[in-house]
Amino acid sequence: MTRSRPAAGGGRLVLVPPARVERWLDNAATRHGSFADVAADDEGVTVTCADGAVLRLVPPFGWDGPGPAALTRLGAAARSAHRVAVLLVRRGRWAVGVFDGGDLVVSKVDARQVQGRTAAGGWSQQRFARRRGNQTGAVVDHAVETAVRVLLPHAGSCAALVTGGDRGLVDDVLADRRLAPLTALRRLEPVDVGDPTKQELLATPDRFRAVRVRVLDPGVG
Repeated sequence: MTRSRPAAGGGRLVLVPPARVERWLDNAATRHGSFADVAADDEGVTVTCADGAVLRLVPPFGWDGPGPAALTRLGAAARSAHRVAVLLVRRGRWAVGVFDGGDLVVSKVDARQVQGRTAAGGWSQQRFARRRGNQTGAVVDHAVETAVRVLLPHAGSCAALVTGGDRGLVDDVLADRRLAPLTALRRLEPVDVGDPTKQELLATPDRFRAVRVRVLDPGVG
C-alpha cells in the first residue's frame, strides 16, 4: 500500500513501493488526466497533468538521469536491488537486518525489559528514574552488540543504512566506534515503525525502497 503525509513546502508526499510505481502512475492519470509534460533531471522526474496537478517522483537510490522513456526507466531504477542495513531501536526492543532488494539476508530481533513510567514522587521516583535509565542504557548496549554481530560483517557490501524508532536511542547505538563502517554508509530517510518486531522489520523495504512522490494538486502552488 502507498503511504501519504503532508509534504514540506506544500502538497502531499506519497511513498510508492517500487512494484506499484506503474500502477500508481496509471491511477494518477485516471484522476488527473493525461500527462501533458514529463521532464527528467538528475534526481527524478516531474510530471504535469492535464488538470494542472504536478507530480515529482524521486527514486531513493538515484537513477541514470534524463533520457527517453523517463518514467519507465525511473520505475526500473526503483525496482533494482541494493543491499541495505536496517537498525530499528525503541525502549525495550531492537531489530537489525540486512536486505538485498526486498529479500532479508540476515536478521536479529531482541528485547529487554524497561519499566514503565510512574506517578510516584520524591525519593522513590528518583530511584525509579535511575533504574529506568540503567535499563535503557542496557538496551543500547545490547543493541550495539547485536549490530556489531549481525550488521557489521555486511557493512562493506551495503549501499545504505536505514534507521527507525527512537532517534535518540538510534544515535546512541551508532555512537559506538565499532559501528563506524555503518555510520559511513549513505543514510536514507528514517522509516516510521512501531515496536521493532520481526513483522515491522520485514515491512521496511516497502518503505525505504519506495519512490517519493510529491503531489501538488490543481490550484496548489
